[in-house]
Amino acid sequence: MPINQRNAGFISATYQPLQVANAPTIGAATGGDASASVAFTAPANVGGSAILAYYAVSDPGRVTVSGASSPITVTGLTNGTAYTFSVWALNTYGPSPFSSFSNSVSPSAPTAFWSGGNVSSGFTNVISFQNISTLGNASDFGDLLEEKQYRYPCSSSTRGIWAGGNTPDINTISFITLASTGNAASFGQLSALAYNGAGLSNSTRGIFAGGTNFLTVIGYITIASAGNSLSFGSCTSVQGNRAGFASSTRGVWAGGSGPINIIEYITINSLGNSTDFGDLTVNMVQTAGASNSTRGLIGGSFSGTVYNVISYVTIASTGNAISFGDLNTVGYGNSAASSSTRALFGGGLNSSAGFVRNNAVEYVTISTTGNAADFGDLTIATYHLSACSNAHGGL
Repeated sequence: MPINQRNAGFISATYQPLQVANAPTIGAATGGDASASVAFTAPANVGGSAILAYYAVSDPGRVTVSGASSPITVTGLTNGTAYTFSVWALNTYGPSPFSSFSNSVSPSAPTAFWSGGNVSSGFTNVISFQNISTLGNASDFGDLLEEKQYRYPCSSSTRGIWAGGNTPDINTISFITLASTGNAASFGQLSALAYNGAGLSNSTRGIFAGGTNFLTVIGYITIASAGNSLSFGSCTSVQGNRAGFASSTRGVWAGGSGPINIIEYITINSLGNSTDFGDLTVNMVQTAGASNSTRGLIGGSFSGTVYNVISYVTIASTGNAISFGDLNTVGYGNSAASSSTRALFGGGLNSSAGFVRNNAVEYVTISTTGNAADFGDLTIATYHLSACSNAHGGL
């Protein structure tokens, strides 16, 4: 019998079925690394006494975790397995009925996906991937539809998107299913031939901002539904070569051709023009951005002088960037991807070694300022590559 059709199994001497709470109302479940966050709403009728705790239960496995309020994080799950969840409440008189089932989620390890770029033989269409939680080298995933550099990346927890690119300039959008290695498939088209801008996303919407030939245009797609990009609004200035990152509600991009120190933001689910956020610590171009849900990082740059600086902003609070630390490699044209705890910076041109293409990947702990440390290597030395992840700050 399904778990939400049985009593919770918690019977005591004080059990009084007319005094227990009503069932909680289930909300959305969100997958993590061997875990899931289960949201719910407390019942209006708590019964004859205050609720002591809530319990989230997985199906399959009946993994049960308690919590005082929503959401409850259920750990000990198996990556790649599809789960739904029910929640019940406990007061002094016993257990409530189960809530209905949540949506289905499949936990997965936080993974960075690197693609395209400029290599010694020209351009590449190689896609590789790397577990963000475990130091080590990247592995081959598949191929993009075209060999290109300067692409706009974005992603949800299940799908990775790359748009545009040059040379010659294109407006195609392609995607991969992150859980299954293989080649990219066609998604749709940008509104113009475009490259060199910033891509960012939350769990449902991908944003493509600025870029060469894209002028000040901001476009968007619904990540789960293939199709052409639609008009979102405009940037405050014409820019390419910028960093982009997001929380679940706000998209931010920084720096750009000039170079400049401008930071702008949008509310991802509300169409409109970008708004001034603050300033970077230095003028930056050909830089990379990554984030968790609260903090965005910008690392590496060319500004007449090549910089290895990393700076950060608090995404929910407008203001100027603050110094975070330094990358090991003094370079630019790199890319970045992140989980909720860690940001990876990979590829680029290594100026300290004579502007050679770089295959190094470095990492920082997003919540702790400091210099980057070695993580591993990409499958190929490249710059002007693009990266996304299944666990970035917008999810």
